[in-house]
Amino acid sequence: MIVVSNTSPIINLAMVDELDLLRELYGKVVMPQAVYDEIAVGGAGQVGAEEVDKLDWIEVKPVTNRPMVTSLEADLNTGEVEAIVLAIEIV
Repeated sequence: MIVVSNTSPIINLAMVDELDLLRELYGKVVMPQAVYDEIAVGGAGQVGAEEVDKLDWIEVKPVTNRPMVTSLEADLNTGEVEAIVLAIEIV
C-alpha cells in the first residue's frame, strides 16, 4: 500500500525515532515537493530532514494539478494542499 504524507507525521515520528512505522504499515510513503521542502529545506538540520533524503521507501512526487493547489491554498498551507491533491492524483 502507498500512502501520501504531509509534514507532521514524518517529523513527529522521526522525533520519537519511530519513522520506520510508516514503512512497516504502508511499505512506501509518497510526499509532494512542498512537504519535502518543508522538512528537508526549511527544516535542514532538524529531525526528519536527513531521513527524507536517505530512506529509499520515501518518494517525492510532483503535483500536476496546480489550479487545484491554488484554489485550496486559501484555507490550508501548501504542504497540506499538495498532499491532498497528490493523493487524489495517484488514486
